[in-house]
Amino acid sequence: MRPAGQTALLEAAREEFAARGFGSASIRNIAQRAGMSLSAMYHYYSGKQELLHALLDEGMDAYFAACSAALEQVGTEPADRLSAVVAATTRFRAEHHARSNILLSEERSLDPDRLARYSARQAEATNLFRDAIDAGVELGVFLTPYPDEARRTVIAMCNAVSQWFRPDGGELSLDSLVDRHVAIALTVVEYRPQRSWSARP
Repeated sequence: MRPAGQTALLEAAREEFAARGFGSASIRNIAQRAGMSLSAMYHYYSGKQELLHALLDEGMDAYFAACSAALEQVGTEPADRLSAVVAATTRFRAEHHARSNILLSEERSLDPDRLARYSARQAEATNLFRDAIDAGVELGVFLTPYPDEARRTVIAMCNAVSQWFRPDGGELSLDSLVDRHVAIALTVVEYRPQRSWSARP
């Protein structure tokens, strides 16, 4: 559990970065949003770089937790694994749009050492999709001849949710969006379940 002051700072930094972008964000505004002095803020974080890295780590932790929880509900079938990751990612992007937008856009603001660590975590996230798609291709249930392009397409579809979807902003519910995204993802990988008709009467 983080101290209350640290949690308040992370939330304040998230709001400031989401509103202004990292480059224009003010460390003074972050402290004010958190209701503390600059000296108190520096007790927790040395500056914007450290705050950004903490936010990105916290966001990735939350995203991996959401995907892990979804994957625990399914077995080993590639279609189920891909569906679980697509559903979890779509929900995460919709329910945490500010957090997601920082995750997806502010890596460019990291210094080289922090960027290398963050890029490794991004690769882990990509592998959640890659592993399911590659397994489906290997088993012959995903017939796409372009698994890398299919993966990039599905990930882009899920990530874009944070840019446009708001749960209270229209007729499309989040549950309906999740169902659509799963259906689209399975279409993109050309899902062909292996079914035997020989036993039918």
